[in-house]
Amino acid sequence: MKKETHNPSRRNFLKATGALGAFTILPSAGLFGQNRVSANDKVNLAVIGIGNRGDNVRHSIVGTGLVNVVALCDVDMESSHTYRSRWQHGLAQPPAGQSDEVQPHKAKGYTDFRVMFDEMADEIDAVLIATPDHSHFAACMLAVSLGIHVYVEKPMAHTFGQCERLIQIAAKNPGVVTQVGNQGFSGANYFQFKAWQEAGIIKDITRITAHMNNRRRWHGWGESVAAYPEEPMLDGLEWEQWHDTVAANRPFSKRLHPAEWRSWYEFGCGCFGDWGPHILDSAHHFLKLGMPETIKAVFIDGPNPADLVFPQATTIQFDFPARGPGLPACEVTWYDGTENKPVLEAEYTDDGEPQVRNRPGKILYSKDLVFAGGSHGSALQIVPREKFRDMRNSLPSFPQRTSNHHTNFLLACKGEETARSPFSIAGPLSQVFCLGILAQRFGRDLKFDADTKRITNHSAAQALLDPAPRKGWEEFYRL
Repeated sequence: MKKETHNPSRRNFLKATGALGAFTILPSAGLFGQNRVSANDKVNLAVIGIGNRGDNVRHSIVGTGLVNVVALCDVDMESSHTYRSRWQHGLAQPPAGQSDEVQPHKAKGYTDFRVMFDEMADEIDAVLIATPDHSHFAACMLAVSLGIHVYVEKPMAHTFGQCERLIQIAAKNPGVVTQVGNQGFSGANYFQFKAWQEAGIIKDITRITAHMNNRRRWHGWGESVAAYPEEPMLDGLEWEQWHDTVAANRPFSKRLHPAEWRSWYEFGCGCFGDWGPHILDSAHHFLKLGMPETIKAVFIDGPNPADLVFPQATTIQFDFPARGPGLPACEVTWYDGTENKPVLEAEYTDDGEPQVRNRPGKILYSKDLVFAGGSHGSALQIVPREKFRDMRNSLPSFPQRTSNHHTNFLLACKGEETARSPFSIAGPLSQVFCLGILAQRFGRDLKFDADTKRITNHSAAQALLDPAPRKGWEEFYRL
């Protein structure tokens, strides 16, 4: 695809400076008002990041029947992994023997989201952002500032400071709907947790273990890599744009794009940031955990000596203070790594033997009850089963059929529902992940002051709470 040129529109919020690719962002929500979608209209959707996960989410959102996709943006429009998305929206000819079965209209294509918003902000009601973790922030900030509703994949952003700014800008624009893509927050676990807590079944939780022990992309090579590898650049890939706000310029390789970026501290959030949103979301929200006082690096296996790639396995413990009646101090411990698995104690298993936890999930311990669950929207179970049988008839029911996470977002855009995972809820959860990643990275126990939002005992970790962006992207931090 030919790289688009900057063409200011009447929504002229981007002003080109003398430097190529540098922009001054002028928020226009205050001038033009918030986006509104009529109850009878479809939501005009733009998609930023149309390969891999972005393609999957786009299909799910299109499948609701509530959207028109009006724009597609990806730095790698020419690559094979985005080709299907392109021809399905009229941006390329379909492969032989295949047809356009998704939508009959044609979406406009871009490689720079800033240009897309400059040219089409008036035509866009909502945006789906499904780019790598490091590039969530700027697109989210710009969209919210323009009054455009935002659905962004988890984790919400890449650093603690980015999350903080997104929380703040969403609070200043209450008419903008925001939703983070932890889909289970619209599933059975969400509604069960809410109903059981309101009924006093879930209370006085003092300990939680959470775990994801499947093999990750960096396992087997991450502990030995000493530098970013370099390979020939893909045709059509806008590599400078791919870096987004990240200050360093890294050489292209398939260890970064299209899907390996999650392995690297500079661009991804590792296993914890990837799976934590699907495992700890309900507990963090309904137990009002907020921010931890300490984050302990209990176990680090196979750290990368060059400080580039996530460890092979980690155990990280968070100590959350008491928050009020029924919400005592709580210890949350995260396990990742293929052999670094937690154990459910014998007194809570059906056969009276300790049980190694293999599938991703969590265990919640209270004074009277223990709850075991999986990831995403899976419901909790009271363990052991005998205890559950004794209580079964007295347990409160909860909704079994609800709007899914994508439908919930779109109905919220239309004013018919409230988004379940807005920035105000998903932001603090994402900040917990950012703190845990710093403990993984430095292999040190960290102390955090929730009032000042600072790490008080480690200057290098504190500096990475909110690192400076690359030149030309500073305006996104001032919106």
